[in-house]
Amino acid sequence: MTTTQAPLETFRLGRFTVPRLFNGLWQLSSNAWGSAPTTRIRRHMAQYAEQGYVAFDMADHYGSAELLFGQYRNTLPSPNDVLCATKWCVFRRVDPTRAVVEAAVQERLDRTQSSRVDLLQFHWQDYADKGYLTALLHLQSLQAEGKIGEIGLCNFDAIHTDEICASLGPGSIVSNQIQFSLIDTRPLHGMADVCEKHNVKLLTYGTLCGGFLSDTWLGAAEPDLYSGNLTPSQRKYLDMIVKAWGDWPLFQELLAVLRAIGDRHAGASIANVATRWVLDHACVGAVIIGARLGITDHAEDNQKVMGLALGGADRAAIEAVLDRSNGRRLITTIGDCGAEYR
Repeated sequence: MTTTQAPLETFRLGRFTVPRLFNGLWQLSSNAWGSAPTTRIRRHMAQYAEQGYVAFDMADHYGSAELLFGQYRNTLPSPNDVLCATKWCVFRRVDPTRAVVEAAVQERLDRTQSSRVDLLQFHWQDYADKGYLTALLHLQSLQAEGKIGEIGLCNFDAIHTDEICASLGPGSIVSNQIQFSLIDTRPLHGMADVCEKHNVKLLTYGTLCGGFLSDTWLGAAEPDLYSGNLTPSQRKYLDMIVKAWGDWPLFQELLAVLRAIGDRHAGASIANVATRWVLDHACVGAVIIGARLGITDHAEDNQKVMGLALGGADRAAIEAVLDRSNGRRLITTIGDCGAEYR
């Protein structure tokens, strides 16, 4: 079979039709991932959009991501051709008055030079403080005024996602951004059911575990967790792989299985297979692929995901490795989705 010329897959995210691969801009939050001139970054954004990858994910704490995206989008003849998915993240206790919430949204609008945030994703750190419900009601009000297109969540667990969707009403929440990969399968333990119940789609990050789920690491020695050669993402996911999920030899077995599957599907990389496995779950809307804008370009390889169809034998081979890991127990050792940040 061929995997290179398949059409770009899309899905409905509230009022928007968007691709199933998002461009993740979190790497603009630190020079630890590398840096490039702003002109090259904006040019790289344009290249992704020209290939159909028109959804960009950012946040209030991703460095200059909102600013650079706004500068890029305002050069377009039709700015609404690309989607801005950004976040308001509440990490410290605040009183979510209408003024506080509106100010947070207005800051997103100012930084992205927009009149509307297409997808505003909301994170609230302290579940014990029920102010998140009040904040979301204010977000709904701003949505009714046209300042927000759709409202999503970020790193909420299944219980609180269900509570929020039930409290705000049908269609109020369109997405939840959480970690999901072959290593971290916690969304399959409750979250998937909540998504089906409330018609919420997952926007997943960490799907390639900071790049460890790739051909680069097949046959490689286990890296030093404290090596200066690792990115912040790689340190995070290596810790999960070798301490929570299993060990490096078992991870190498997983990579070997993914490589064999890719060999059966001409042109597919390990990253393609790992991404496809996540996309094949009904609860998943899109996978967010980290974009080192102006530094590396994986758009051509990512396109191969669209033509990749995993068969029963492929899935069985993957499950045989996952069954020998601690992946099914991460929800008890780490906690539900987002618990690692609380």
